[in-house]
Amino acid sequence: MQQLIAKFVDEVWYKDHFIGTWLMPLSFIFRDVTRFRRWLYKKGYKSVDKLPVPVIVVGNITVGGTGKTPVVIYLVEQLIAAGYTPAVISRGYGGQSATWPARVNVDSDAAIIGDEPLLIAQQTGCPVAVGPVRADSARLLLENASIDVIISDDGLQHYALYRDIEIVVIDGVRRFGNNFCLPSGPLREPQERIQEVDFVICNGGEAEENEILMQLEGGDAVNMQTQEHKPLAEFRDMQCHALAGIGNPQSFFDLLEKQGVVCQAHPFPDHYAFTEKDILFNAAEAVLMTEKDAVKCRSFSSAQHWYVPVKATVEGSFMEKLIALLKTK
Repeated sequence: MQQLIAKFVDEVWYKDHFIGTWLMPLSFIFRDVTRFRRWLYKKGYKSVDKLPVPVIVVGNITVGGTGKTPVVIYLVEQLIAAGYTPAVISRGYGGQSATWPARVNVDSDAAIIGDEPLLIAQQTGCPVAVGPVRADSARLLLENASIDVIISDDGLQHYALYRDIEIVVIDGVRRFGNNFCLPSGPLREPQERIQEVDFVICNGGEAEENEILMQLEGGDAVNMQTQEHKPLAEFRDMQCHALAGIGNPQSFFDLLEKQGVVCQAHPFPDHYAFTEKDILFNAAEAVLMTEKDAVKCRSFSSAQHWYVPVKATVEGSFMEKLIALLKTK
């Protein structure tokens, strides 16, 4: 049922714009409520927490994934190379921790703290904490006095936390769908919000004016049981299945297709809670999935299961500009 609902919503927001127009009155209400809510924070009627170190928010204005997590990982790696000691905070979407905020370790349970924070911790080794109140998560991490910058994975609309730099990531292929706010479209805020952020990163497709192009690249697969690395080219003649529970599953299937790997595709909703039944294909020679999905499936995976790690590459002088701006904060 969850997959059917996700498919229907995707059709309405990104393909069949006619259905979305019937919900436009609700979208107008949602738009005005979001504007009013932000106005309350701007005018001081709602309190804003300011941390003792700069905060970089990596978010989006659409529902669903746009590639924020690879950008966060890229930022952590680049900031460490530049001499900073970053830490990451996140909502921990879908996490079931009994107490918040919660620290994330490389061996944490994705069901408890969320799939994306676990992936960030495993890939970067930097301090990560999750919780609904991001300022509380940050303070937990700031007990380590060496931390000098906080990166918020998502949270553009979490105005209770003061941010020094805002980065918006957009899906360069799907972009803003029908350009309507929820519920008739995918926008969390009106598209005009883009004009107020510091950087706009375009994930794939063609970057428009004032956007920074990012590409996600992956050429290998890693076996989930043996950790063997194998070029994707070696899967071209195999009977493969591919699954993806991310914001835009088609982007993963397209990545495989570009490598010449033809798979039977199985899209799932973002942050989907996989079970063994979901990933078991007896006739398959290989089952390929995203690394984000793999952190939730490792405990019931088999030798037929592989994940495809991806790396973000960002064009031009983005990091130079970001670090120059960070030094002014």
